[in-house]
Amino acid sequence: MVFTPGPSDPFYELMQPPPNETPAQKTARQKRELDAQRHSDKIDEDIKQERVEAKNQRGVIKVLLLGQSESGKSTTLKNFRMQYAKAEWSKERNGWRAVVQLNVVRSITAILRVLEAEMNGDSPVDSEDDGTSASQDSSDEESLKFIDRHQLLMIRLAPLLGVEGELKRRLGTGPEHAHAAASPMSATPFDEPETTSKRKLPEFSVRSWRDVVSPEERHSQSSAGSSSSKLDFPTDTIASCRDDMKALWNDKTVQLALKRSKLQLPDSVGFFMNNLDRIATRNYVVTDQDIVRARLRTVGIQEHRLFFERGPWGQAKSGNTHGWEWRIFDVGGCRTLRAAWLPYFDNVNVIIFLSPISVFDQRLQEDSRVNRLEDSIILWTSICSSKLLAKTQLILFLNKCDLLRRKLKRGVRLNQHLPSYGDRPNEVNSAIKYFRDKFKEIQKECSPEPRTTYIYPTNVTDTEATSTTLESVRDGVLRENLATSQLI
Repeated sequence: MVFTPGPSDPFYELMQPPPNETPAQKTARQKRELDAQRHSDKIDEDIKQERVEAKNQRGVIKVLLLGQSESGKSTTLKNFRMQYAKAEWSKERNGWRAVVQLNVVRSITAILRVLEAEMNGDSPVDSEDDGTSASQDSSDEESLKFIDRHQLLMIRLAPLLGVEGELKRRLGTGPEHAHAAASPMSATPFDEPETTSKRKLPEFSVRSWRDVVSPEERHSQSSAGSSSSKLDFPTDTIASCRDDMKALWNDKTVQLALKRSKLQLPDSVGFFMNNLDRIATRNYVVTDQDIVRARLRTVGIQEHRLFFERGPWGQAKSGNTHGWEWRIFDVGGCRTLRAAWLPYFDNVNVIIFLSPISVFDQRLQEDSRVNRLEDSIILWTSICSSKLLAKTQLILFLNKCDLLRRKLKRGVRLNQHLPSYGDRPNEVNSAIKYFRDKFKEIQKECSPEPRTTYIYPTNVTDTEATSTTLESVRDGVLRENLATSQLI
């Protein structure tokens, strides 16, 4: 039905055609009116679509996991999925087998490169000073006496180089992404570095977990395999090298060489090496603990959806009878990837920021001039200061408390690296309180408007303790969003 204005309508005169209108003018006027009507209809349709989308978004919470590289973001995401997406987690379990094997093999081959460099009298492959406080024992130089046994170990473990290449192929061969160096503190945390400097041991990476661990992708890779042999070359080779890998890892001279080289092996290496009797077998079965500790660097943005049933935090509204949906985004933490964070700041409800507090005496792998803790503080300050995130709920994980405790027990002094720590006790509880107060103060001073920040000391490789923390996070996030009417 088309509305036709009558003489009493105040717009009646305005809508009348001009007097003495020529046929050409009438045609042009009608075309303009038709175009205007189409434009108006499109606006109405867009508004209608926006209302439909807004209705569909009710009950959806957008969560960003942020932090520097190796801060524990991916491990936190694994804990979320292990606890709240059990069906998918179970389906993907076998897909992590090759990832765990690659973690083990790359650690061994990195150690072999250090030994080769030492034996040849060259600088270690990755000998850049990482800023750690490991003391140089004056007797180390004399203790590094390699014997025929070490040469034999290197020869017997040489096949693992081929295994490494095969595992990379199965996981999706791509470029090994070299880290780029940035000006130490001149650039903002989200700027692209102006200069680049290739690392000698670049880290293997994939675009996304799903590319390598989903059942469909594994089936596709298996079907594309060129070998019809029933033997699994990587698994069989790793199993046959088990005793030699154990001997290499437990050798005192090898450990001294690693200490001298200051090679930064992943935190999980000790766990895998201590479990070689289980992992380096032909019938190896992946466990949850293996997956949590397995490192697989991703260069793409990972999005995972979690669905929560109605619970003690309240009933879902607006007809959402199934509960709440969380969309969790895990973005790369390397300095060269942080520019990708900015588009995800729009309409984000929650940021879970991970700051590893055990790294106060270490430097970034991608830029050895930058202290890791200082980099983390600069990131936190930038996030707290952002006007785009003024209404975003902030949750801070002071992560790797277990490594901090271990480091302090070895006698590393916090105040030698953080003068502001002063004469506080050199023990973990005092250190956690110091970091908590420091990060909380930054948030209060830098936030565009008042808000509450929730801070948790964590060790995200401890799945039982992290489970309790995530329950608290989940309930707190939902209460906060309900209170601010973001979930209507």
